[in-house]
Amino acid sequence: MELPLTPDLLRRAPKVLLHDHLDGGLRPTTVLDLAAAVGHALPAADAAGIAAWFDQGGRSADLERYLGAFAHTVALLQTEGALTRVMRECVEDLDADGVVHAEVRYAPELSTAGGLHLDAVFDALAAGVAAAPATIGVRLIACIMRQGDRSEEVVAAALRARDRGVPVVAVDLAGPEVGYPASRHAAALRTAQEGGLHLTLHAGEAEGPSSVADALDHGAERLGHGVRIVEDLDAEGTPGEIARRVLAAATPLEVCPTSNVHTGIVDDRRDHPVQRLRDAGFAVTISTDNRLMSGVTLSGELAHLADAFGWTLDDIATVTDAAVVAAFLGEQERQALADRVHRGFAALVP
Repeated sequence: MELPLTPDLLRRAPKVLLHDHLDGGLRPTTVLDLAAAVGHALPAADAAGIAAWFDQGGRSADLERYLGAFAHTVALLQTEGALTRVMRECVEDLDADGVVHAEVRYAPELSTAGGLHLDAVFDALAAGVAAAPATIGVRLIACIMRQGDRSEEVVAAALRARDRGVPVVAVDLAGPEVGYPASRHAAALRTAQEGGLHLTLHAGEAEGPSSVADALDHGAERLGHGVRIVEDLDAEGTPGEIARRVLAAATPLEVCPTSNVHTGIVDDRRDHPVQRLRDAGFAVTISTDNRLMSGVTLSGELAHLADAFGWTLDDIATVTDAAVVAAFLGEQERQALADRVHRGFAALVP
């Protein structure tokens, strides 16, 4: 008999989170504290109001409006102390949700408006990880802002940080996808790969399969979102040329269903192509994207998918296994994570 997927069961299930933005996951109380410390004006005056304002649910789906909410959170991440606190709290919150491995991403260039050096940003994030619970494995992904011109500088800083022991494992491209292709940052992406950093690139979110092809052409090992690759399947599910590339390489998709509703990719969770992508053989993983902006946890995302598509504990174990395989880990670390995940799911069954 299938176990009912209660909130407690989903929280206890060992989860792997590959796509979570630090600046999209602040606690509402922390937003209030940090804003008060620097005199930043907020759109609400208490924690409930902050949570409601940032939560994109119930608004007209609009990626520009969604991204605009980050102007507030980024404004609060301009000191080493704020970065360390927010990173520590992020890990604490993920640990409390039963996440056992998380890859948290942030664009360090966003925290230099007040004079911080990129190296100081990485070190502050590392301090936050070090101060957080050791029961969860954490890695950092350095985002390059697509519309900016600091990609080579960010990659160089990420490599220096890695060499200092900061747990940075990969580089991403974030920000507006339309009009800012991966090819714009080809040299920096190549430098990252040559230096031993992995690449996970946002693609197939605001733009369709052509953006996915561009990301693959520039070394993407995973696709941030990637869901619009479904547009390269015909009515019978037969893949076109770009979808075949993704399938042949088993390139993982970092799917963030609630975020996709809030940014207008789909109208409702039940319309989400996640099940169609799984049925077509894509390597689907599930993530949160921005926990504050979308009002979600990873356990909550999985609960929504169980409700929308009838997923069982076996389905959740399957997408978790896919995330283990996709994680940017060495083989020994990956095997240890796989063993932990398998033991954890086995313990859920009476």
